[in-house]
Amino acid sequence: MQLEDFDYYLPEELIAQHPCDKRDECRLMVMNKKSGEIEHKIFKDIIDYLNTGDCLVLNDTRVLPARLIGNKIETGGKMEFLLLKRIDKDTWETLVKPGKRAKIGAKFEFGNGILKAEVKSIGEDGNRIVEFQYDGIFEEILDELGQMPLPPYITEELENKEEYQTVYSKNNGSAAAPTAGLHFTNELLNKIRAKGIKTVFLTLHVGLGTFRPVKVENVESHHMHSEFYMLSKESADIINETKKNGGRVISVGTTSTRTLETIADEDGKVREQSGWTDIYIYPGYKYKIVDGLITNFHLPKSTLVMLVSALSSRENILNAYKNAVENKYRFFSFGDAMFIK
Repeated sequence: MQLEDFDYYLPEELIAQHPCDKRDECRLMVMNKKSGEIEHKIFKDIIDYLNTGDCLVLNDTRVLPARLIGNKIETGGKMEFLLLKRIDKDTWETLVKPGKRAKIGAKFEFGNGILKAEVKSIGEDGNRIVEFQYDGIFEEILDELGQMPLPPYITEELENKEEYQTVYSKNNGSAAAPTAGLHFTNELLNKIRAKGIKTVFLTLHVGLGTFRPVKVENVESHHMHSEFYMLSKESADIINETKKNGGRVISVGTTSTRTLETIADEDGKVREQSGWTDIYIYPGYKYKIVDGLITNFHLPKSTLVMLVSALSSRENILNAYKNAVENKYRFFSFGDAMFIK
C-alpha cells in the first residue's frame, strides 16, 4: 500500500478553527462499515444508533496547557517550549523553538520568573531535556502560565481552555485532546446510560506524534510513536461482560481504539493493564475487540485515515470523506463526527 492511496481533496475552508457552539449539535455522519451506506444526522442522534447492552469506551485523559512562552535569561530572546513527556517530578522532554538558542546549560524564565528552566541534555531527535525550578505546585503554575497546545492547522486562539477538554477529562498528561470525545455533553451521556448502555473509561495520554506526518511512500514502513495507557479492572470487566452478552464495544476515538486493540488478546478479551503502545493499525489488520467507532474526520495521508480504513475499507472511507467534503462537513479536531457502525 502506498501513502497516496490514503489521500483525498480537502478545501482549506472546511478545517474547523473553533468548536461547535453546542458540543452535541455538530453534524454526524453515520456509515455502515460493511456496505458503506451513509446517513446524515446531528451528533446527539448517536443515541438512536446505540443499543441496550452496548458499551461505550471513552478516553478520560486531560490535556496539559503545555505550551509555554518565555525568554532566555541571558539575552531576553523570546522562546517557546512545548512539554512532551514528564521524565520525573521536575524534568520534562520538551520541544523548544528556536532550538539553536537552547544549548545545554541555557536558562530561561516564564511569567516574570515565576517559573525557570535549564536545558540539561539534548536527545537524538533534537528535543531538549529540561529541568524546571519554581515555588509551589507545578500543575498550578502551568495552569496559570501555559497555553493549550493546539494542532498546527488551528490558527485561532481559544477563548476558554475547557473547550479543548472533554467533559469527562480527569487524568492530566496529554499534549492533544482525544477529539472524538469533545462532542459529548454530560446530559447526553446520562441519556445514553439511561438507555442501558454502559460507559467505561480508559486513559491514553495523547502525544504530539499524533500529528506527525507519514514520510514513507510504503505505509507499512512507517514507525508509530508510543503513548502511555491505563485500563482499570472495573472497566475491563464491563467490556468483557459486554462481549460475553453479545453487546457491541464502541470505541470513542482512535486513542481508545489503539488502547483496546493493544490490550485485547486473540479472543477479544481485555484485562487490567498499563504500559506503552506503538500499535499501528492499517488495512489488513483484523480488529480483535472494537465493533464500532465514533471519530472525527482525519488528515489526508495520516495514520488515522488508515486506522478507520482498516475497520471498514479504504474505498468506503474515501467515499465517505468525499461525501463529507461535498456536504461541507467541518474537518479535524474541532470538526464534525463520524460513526462507523
